[in-house]
Amino acid sequence: MKRPEDLRSHRWFGGDEVRDFSHRARARQLGLNAEEHLGKPVIAILNTWSGINPCHMHLRERAEQVSRGVWQAGGFPVEFPVATLSETYQKPTPMLYRNLLAMETEEVLRSYPVDGAVLMGGCDKSTPALVMGAASADVPAVFVPAGPMLRGHWRDQVLGSGTDMWKYWDDRRAGLIGDAEMSEIEAGLARSPGTCMTMGTASTMTSAVEAMGLSLPGSAAIPAVDSAHHRMAAASGRRVVDMVWEDLKPSHILTADAFADAITTVLALGGSTNSVIHLIAMAGRVGVKVGLDDFDRIARRVPVLADVRPGGEHLMEDFYYAGGVPGLLSRLVELDLLACDRVVATGRTLREELAGARVHNDAVIRPVSSPLAAEGGLAVLRGNLAPGGAVIKHIAAEAHLLTHTGPAVVFDGYADLKKRINDPSLGVTKESVLVLRGVGPLGGPGMPEYGMLPIPDRLLAEGVRDMVRVSDSRMSGTSYGACVLHVAPESFVGGPLALVRTGDLIRLDVPARELVLEVGEEELQRRRAEWVAPEPRYERGYGALYAAHITQADEGCDFDFLARPGVNPEPDPR
Repeated sequence: MKRPEDLRSHRWFGGDEVRDFSHRARARQLGLNAEEHLGKPVIAILNTWSGINPCHMHLRERAEQVSRGVWQAGGFPVEFPVATLSETYQKPTPMLYRNLLAMETEEVLRSYPVDGAVLMGGCDKSTPALVMGAASADVPAVFVPAGPMLRGHWRDQVLGSGTDMWKYWDDRRAGLIGDAEMSEIEAGLARSPGTCMTMGTASTMTSAVEAMGLSLPGSAAIPAVDSAHHRMAAASGRRVVDMVWEDLKPSHILTADAFADAITTVLALGGSTNSVIHLIAMAGRVGVKVGLDDFDRIARRVPVLADVRPGGEHLMEDFYYAGGVPGLLSRLVELDLLACDRVVATGRTLREELAGARVHNDAVIRPVSSPLAAEGGLAVLRGNLAPGGAVIKHIAAEAHLLTHTGPAVVFDGYADLKKRINDPSLGVTKESVLVLRGVGPLGGPGMPEYGMLPIPDRLLAEGVRDMVRVSDSRMSGTSYGACVLHVAPESFVGGPLALVRTGDLIRLDVPARELVLEVGEEELQRRRAEWVAPEPRYERGYGALYAAHITQADEGCDFDFLARPGVNPEPDPR
């Protein structure tokens, strides 16, 4: 156990030099009495609230509850506003800025008199960013998830944000519903603060972080507006103070076993394809090697147990009442799929935390004898079109498309897609393979969620609701369809996707884990010799820094200088 003089903040406040005097004087300027903070753990509350992020619109209030918990446990809370990454509004994509928030998190925790941290986020990229930064700073930390919003409603239909947006938008394009219905859906799709209530990227990642042990057990699925969410926030504030005294750091929690269990959890959830990129990046920050093959290897032995949209029928509110992540993990324990003797944020083992976990609704969290699917919902594909790998959420695709060969229809960038997708001269049929390139980590820029390419209006009107689609971009975790994503290396750097031409046959074989461009090697070599690299997207600023250091999708899209091992010196507060 640490003593007060062992606290990191003591180096700022506890000595008898001029800088110590200055730091204490400035604390008095803040209106603080000595007994309020001296000798107490200083807890940074990193809050991603903003006035334009609906997923986090309640986090200003939750920070008050976290502070309450910190005070109760004898700590001193300090709130830091950090970058808000809003999937709803930030363009071209918040993925472009994930590493920026990770850098900010790390440097705030390093440069201020901070002993521990509460990380407050949830909207897609904010969760991995906060964890990546805290892992690199390696001060005791606990993650407080924003929580999912309440279920949506339209007339007699229960709506899931994202998933039903795509569904009803296609219905409108097909002429099945009109503007009046869409206006009603618009008002009922998202009814409260919180992240998407489907198993999109937000709930996938907060569930993964809970499974790793960096959140309090049961926290990920609590609806954002439920009073249990208030209590969880306060409990997290109390717990992090004890973590400081115990010196329980992310490096003690985020082990190789923890990441293997996170992958297992994601697969059992039928979770978002985006988790692949984020978990690879997060693992890299603590020196754990995670790659695409780990996901595919684990997927072959993990059943999908969470019957939650878009792969299933239910929503996160149902998942919470059915037992949440602890309930799901209790089922995985039955299959001996978890490393249960590792320590989690409570200071106890995962086995101890799951001792009382139960499932209360077998329709939402399936018994191991009756899974939603026998194998995990993600598959990793390789072949001459994706030598670095690609991913598909096959549980959310129409089964007949999982083995398919068809002629490519190629689009160079999102603007080209929007301009030509409904052009009658394209000659698109339901057998075609829609290809979108130039939208990867560099080409996007930032790898936007363009991978759920729209089906042409004419085919929608004929009843077609899924087609094979291939891109070097990502897709929303709330979306669905036979979408092959994250093709690596991306076309912008000369990956094979850059060589595809309209009419080329592309073969997708999910059972065999193959993605093949059926063009001879001699012809591909000729096309490669003719390929001209595109101009850089940015000439200055953060975009230029991003372009100079971003890695490819199969490496986690982290900055190379952040992902590499190494130690930064502690700042001298004197």
